[in-house]
Amino acid sequence: MFSVSDSVVETINNFTWSGSARYSTHQRHLTHALTEFTGLDPDGITFDIFVSAYLGVDPMTEVVKIWNYERSGTAVPLTIGTHAYGKYRWSIKSHKMKAQTFDKRGDITSATISLTLQEYI
Repeated sequence: MFSVSDSVVETINNFTWSGSARYSTHQRHLTHALTEFTGLDPDGITFDIFVSAYLGVDPMTEVVKIWNYERSGTAVPLTIGTHAYGKYRWSIKSHKMKAQTFDKRGDITSATISLTLQEYI
């Protein structure tokens, strides 16, 4: 769970929600092809999360949590603010962590984590 409170701040940026439909094209002799709607692909969501030890969040703890959800195939609900997204839940398809600052021991103190989610119905 990612949350924001008076002691913890995780900022979401670059939020994109996408969807697509599937169509088949049937060729016909000496006339126009026919197009047939064959269904919907799962929706996708991508976004970045900025995490910082200076804002109450350990970047490595958060990326390990994401890694565990991704590797186990755990589908989780997505609610941002008061809005729940999707029809049911979301699976983490991929993640990327870009470390931005380090402390004197080499530990990551702030990072941007990019997530790609796929709707799990």
